[in-house]
Amino acid sequence: MDNKIKRILVVDDEVENIDVLYNILKNDYEVQAAKTGNQALKLAIDENPPDLILLDIMMPGMNGFDVCKKLKASYHTKEIPVIFVTAKGDEVDETKGFNLGAVDYITKPIRPSVVLTRIKTHLSLFNQQKHLEYLVKERTRELVDTRLKIIHRLGVAGEFKDNETGMHVIRMSKYAQILGLGLGMSNDESELLLNVVPMHDIGKIGIPDRILLKPGKLDEEEWKIMKSHTRIGAAILGDDHSEIIREAKSCALTHHEKWDGTGYPDGLKEKEIPLYGRIAAVTDVFDALTSERPYKSAWSIEKAVNYLKKEKARHFEPRLIDIFVEMLPKILEVKEQFIG
Repeated sequence: MDNKIKRILVVDDEVENIDVLYNILKNDYEVQAAKTGNQALKLAIDENPPDLILLDIMMPGMNGFDVCKKLKASYHTKEIPVIFVTAKGDEVDETKGFNLGAVDYITKPIRPSVVLTRIKTHLSLFNQQKHLEYLVKERTRELVDTRLKIIHRLGVAGEFKDNETGMHVIRMSKYAQILGLGLGMSNDESELLLNVVPMHDIGKIGIPDRILLKPGKLDEEEWKIMKSHTRIGAAILGDDHSEIIREAKSCALTHHEKWDGTGYPDGLKEKEIPLYGRIAAVTDVFDALTSERPYKSAWSIEKAVNYLKKEKARHFEPRLIDIFVEMLPKILEVKEQFIG
């Protein structure tokens, strides 16, 4: 638990009232003071914000209710406990204060024992709440990490029979993340892409070994079966409310579509193809071309990049190839890191 000295911000337009509260609190807390609502808001967003705010209601200009409303509307200050301080004779709508997010009321004239007890109680409750939030966040992080590990292994399973190390899905998903960042995605968006792309070929689980591992060219019937891995993958992933599963299903279904509409399974064209499918198409082909397989030698980087350029506006979205070439140094760093 946090043992640092707590900081209390006292907000009141009367200096005498600030002095009274300061003398009550000074032995147990670090005390700050503000005489106006604007001063209080500035202190609340300081590098070391207060742990609790004692807020007078009846102040000229911005009253206590207005200050509380602004505090609770800000991401930086919404969690700070606010206790309203009001004179006994003031007509105050307590329900309004609680609805705005205040945790308590203290009436004037101030009684030291009441102030200290209320502050101690609400700081303790706040600390317990933060501790519980931390525990929930840690548990959630563990669950997310576990889910992502399972997702990664699911992606590797789709490649296992013709790429035992599973490095293909690791490399191409990291290439995809780099490409997404180059495209202007946020870190969260590119992280989602990183975790979606490994499942693009999960449908290969449903393709017979005699076709999947055939060293020679597939005949027409075999090729028809091979192409069905896109729909098989989408069926395996199914319908789910999870964003990662929805995007993975879309990627599995569309990563063999082509920009000019000649791909499969649905002959989608240009931006009819979902973005993750368009990105996976580029990174999948590049890694396949530059990797050694039982039926082919690895292409040189130069030859593979020239192929991508040649297929601009045919197989691949043009801007993705331009960004891929621009990000090539980072992509090659990943390639060197995950050899196998």
